[in-house]
Amino acid sequence: MQDHPVIAIAIDGPAAAGKSTVAKRVAERLGFTYIDTGAMYRAVTLACIKNGLDPKDEAQAVSLLPSISIEFDSEGKTILCGEDVSKMIRQPIVSGNVSYIAAMKPIRLALVEMQRKMADSRSVVMDGRDIGTYVLPQAQVKIFQIASVETRAVRRYEENLEKGINTSLKEVEEDVRKRDYIDSHREFAPLKPAPDSVLIDTSFLSIEESVNAVLEVVKDKTGVTPKC
Repeated sequence: MQDHPVIAIAIDGPAAAGKSTVAKRVAERLGFTYIDTGAMYRAVTLACIKNGLDPKDEAQAVSLLPSISIEFDSEGKTILCGEDVSKMIRQPIVSGNVSYIAAMKPIRLALVEMQRKMADSRSVVMDGRDIGTYVLPQAQVKIFQIASVETRAVRRYEENLEKGINTSLKEVEEDVRKRDYIDSHREFAPLKPAPDSVLIDTSFLSIEESVNAVLEVVKDKTGVTPKC
């Protein structure tokens, strides 16, 4: 049982800003549920590719929705139709196409409905592009996490190496820049900070420093402090 009301923490920001890593650790420290919304869009992108469909074609992508299920197991792994796809959704072919999927209104509406249901009855830390502005506008805590393009590219490159994904740093930086443009210029729910969000620049912060910065905001906004 929670010793506080249901609380929602929204962490938004551009690609490879470290949102997922920070959000996951914040959730662990607070005893909240972590929801990786980006993984959900990646899962739809992967489903398109595995089914031989064009991720840029909205009609083809939307046609898949009724037949796929997306869940997170107790370890935070992404489960697509019963299969652990946590590593597959980080492949370059998925990274290069996920922004097209994320820009499609019917897909966003379907996944947002799933995300809101997840946050209805439990305290969550949810990260993405439009959590504070669109998915959970009532969130008690809204963070907009940024970092320079160069910093983000190096982080994603090193993350890929750790996962055994072979990409060049130049390829990763080009992907980050492309995703920034698509995410911030899409017509429906574009990437932008909510008016009441707190901006945190992690360019020169370690992961632990970034986590602590978020926890300070949580404490200030809600009075909730870490359990561990």
